[in-house]
Amino acid sequence: MTYADFFYEIKGKFMGADVSDIQEHLAYQFNIEDEEAGGAFYVEVKDGVLFVEPYEFYDRDAMFISTPEVFRKIAEGEMDPVWAFTTQKLRVEGNIDKALKLNDIIQRKKKEAKKEAKEAKKEAKKEAKEAKKEVKKEAADKKAE
Repeated sequence: MTYADFFYEIKGKFMGADVSDIQEHLAYQFNIEDEEAGGAFYVEVKDGVLFVEPYEFYDRDAMFISTPEVFRKIAEGEMDPVWAFTTQKLRVEGNIDKALKLNDIIQRKKKEAKKEAKEAKKEAKKEAKEAKKEVKKEAADKKAE
């Protein structure tokens, strides 16, 4: 996997998180330690808007350093960043208080994804019910002929 592939995968996992009520500025840089996918990107919350860009961010609050696998698991909500730090799978430099707020962004995205999945399931059920009604109606019409 290349850096670009990895970046866009992770960006997709972060985007969509509702951060509109976060008014403080948060800026995180992620340094990926990998021969193929190695590089840096940043996640920034500014005026309630989330940005994820493939650049280094020099005015960052915290920097996270790890492998692509660890970042993927954290972004998917499968691995707690505090646990990853405690077990030395993730190194953190900078403002620890602000670094801990990253988990809040991840949890918001996880909640949003669950909500979207629930709505999609509800919509699919509704469509299936309507299709079933249509089939019954067509069968009744054919029977009447």
